[in-house]
Amino acid sequence: SKIVDLIEEESATIAVVERVTPAVVSIVVRKQRGDIAGAFDSAYFNPYFFSQPLDEQNASELVEVSSGTGFFVTADGYVLTNRHVVDELKATYTVVTNEGAEYAATLVDVDPFADVAILDVEGEEFPIANLGDSDMIRIGQTVIAVGNTLSEFRNTVTKGVISGINRRVTAGDSTNAEVIEEAIQTDAAINPGNSGGPLINLLGAVVGINTAVSFEGQAIGFAIPINEAKRAVADVREFGRIVRPWLGVRYVLVQPQEKTDQNFQYEVGAQIVAGDQPGEGAIIAGSPAALAGLKENDIIISVDGAALSQDTALAELISAYRPGDSVTLSILRDGAKEDVQVELAEYGESE
Repeated sequence: SKIVDLIEEESATIAVVERVTPAVVSIVVRKQRGDIAGAFDSAYFNPYFFSQPLDEQNASELVEVSSGTGFFVTADGYVLTNRHVVDELKATYTVVTNEGAEYAATLVDVDPFADVAILDVEGEEFPIANLGDSDMIRIGQTVIAVGNTLSEFRNTVTKGVISGINRRVTAGDSTNAEVIEEAIQTDAAINPGNSGGPLINLLGAVVGINTAVSFEGQAIGFAIPINEAKRAVADVREFGRIVRPWLGVRYVLVQPQEKTDQNFQYEVGAQIVAGDQPGEGAIIAGSPAALAGLKENDIIISVDGAALSQDTALAELISAYRPGDSVTLSILRDGAKEDVQVELAEYGESE
């Protein structure tokens, strides 16, 4: 019966992969050679360098600069992928389906706080990936990472288990690093080629978006929980862009130090601090935090009564709200606890 179980599990795996694969696409990013050449200071560093100056024809030639994976989430052509796959200025995007059909795509928006982007392809009847609930995943659960990169291999499929959740991790490559606050950790191999593709469970539901392997360990892959991306998709459908609430502070996580801090019984707080670089103030001018009167060195310990913790930092708590929402921040200022009302704004509006 063990053999029967194995055969059943294997055929189930094959079936879910076959069901999801039509929705998984290759994303090819191209730029004009002239735009690439302009981005380099010298010929020495320029891999697209011509020994003669670029004439108009050569300058306008499109050159592939990056590629990755994405997947259809709506039948009318919205494609979900990583921001770092498509984060190129003046680029053109092409989506190539599993069958080899090519479509021009436009970049709808990138999420300012997550490694998520949405492209749009003209059309109506695209096969879509079924989105699951990433809050329900469990350590030890089997998952499958699906990729589709033309420049490497079509339809790479790797299988593994979820080995950690709520991991804070740096992803991407050395020039474009990205911090993911609540990553899913898996031992399913995730390489730059399947970055942006779906991480699915054995029912074929997408629980995460694969993100290029971190530098921190071999045989460890990470994925962005799909619930984080669902709202981006809903926003784009409703507003035509990704809408993110914004507080406007720089902070570091701190633990209670003074005796007075201990009196307020908190696990971790967000202390408002300035950055190291010039112009990196603790509180951004004109931001909701500035308007509410928050000050440098204030320690935020809860948002509407929900306490900060190591797993739930300030950014995650704020991201649950919408621009225009009013929230009550409990803060410690000079050893005393105060409540401050803040009306959140939309990120990008008041900068």
